[in-house]
Amino acid sequence: MSSVASQRPNGLALFILPGALLFASFFFLPIGLMALMSVLTGNPVVMPKVSFTTRHYARMIGDPYYLEVIWTTIRIGLVTTLVALLIGYPLAHWMARIKSRTGHALLLMAVLAPMLTGIVVRTFAWMTLLSDKGVVNQTLMSLGLIAQPLKLMYTETGIVVGLVHIYVPFMVLTLTGVIGRIDERLEQAAENLGASPLRAFLEVTLPLSLPGILAGSLLVFALAISAYVTPILLGGFQIMTLPILIYQQISANFNVGFAAALGIVLLVISLLLVIAYNRALGLVSGQRELQ
Repeated sequence: MSSVASQRPNGLALFILPGALLFASFFFLPIGLMALMSVLTGNPVVMPKVSFTTRHYARMIGDPYYLEVIWTTIRIGLVTTLVALLIGYPLAHWMARIKSRTGHALLLMAVLAPMLTGIVVRTFAWMTLLSDKGVVNQTLMSLGLIAQPLKLMYTETGIVVGLVHIYVPFMVLTLTGVIGRIDERLEQAAENLGASPLRAFLEVTLPLSLPGILAGSLLVFALAISAYVTPILLGGFQIMTLPILIYQQISANFNVGFAAALGIVLLVISLLLVIAYNRALGLVSGQRELQ
């Protein structure tokens, strides 16, 4: 019996080993190489003599332009997350509470349908809608609501519109699962005790759905700050974000070290967000246990 028990961990290790190797090869190894390149004076593949340096990070911190790019990336991510939450929460609540299976299926198809189309196609569709001679401006001008076309393209507003359309399904799907697990009888009990439907939602459903809100916001924010196709097409090079700047540094300047440093900064922002999410989730769970 003891020999069989001792062999079980080895079998489990062999079962996990392929996945662990795959994860290490495609996650830890590339990130490790990127972190190494960010602190080297050059590419060791083509330069025989390289040394360690912090000049890439010093350049980033010392130049207000790069700090503004970082803040622009974070700002677009925050606004995209907030708008996606405001749009996605009511839809997710509706999907989680709808009684009809047909209605739920139709709502689910409506949410998933945009994801069946490529991001490039959807972004080009928004370009035809938001351009100076696009559907939005032409409609508003024909109705006499505006005299000149609104500047919707090559602005942060246009980028946020495109990103929200792309990432709202992720918010909805994350929230639907969490809200669907909340017992409806809790809301009914609150209403039976004299609470209005709005107060029952604010004091019962909303606090219990906070883990879903945090998880959906984390997912959308991480995807928004790392997006490249939508910001470059809807914002051009007039709105600079970290992914666009990284592409420029590699394609135009072939400054791999500085591009790697920018990538590490983007990774650190995402990791800080994950840490904040875990802290917030721990606080929410602790408060729920105290109650």
